[in-house]
Amino acid sequence: MAMSLAGMSDAAAKTYVIVIEQMRFNPPVLTVHRGDRVVWVNRDLFPHTATAAATATPTAFDSHEIQPDASWSYVARQAGSYPYLCTLHTTMRGTLIVQ
Repeated sequence: MAMSLAGMSDAAAKTYVIVIEQMRFNPPVLTVHRGDRVVWVNRDLFPHTATAAATATPTAFDSHEIQPDASWSYVARQAGSYPYLCTLHTTMRGTLIVQ
């Protein structure tokens, strides 16, 4: 029975997109469920990162540089609230909430 529940959970996973444009993360706050994929798409003219802030689990996620017209994805595995920022432009901030 647990096997089918796990299978159902995997089948229900969704993909969400955060667009990086005009020096902002859009949407700035996103709520997902464990197992969901989050894709950051850089539509700006220069590189950005999506890096979990030091107040979050430091190793939660770090995209490194996402080049213009490129993307990076992350599968949310652990519940929690993850403030993140662009390490190249520290005024750019967002929050990923994993339920």
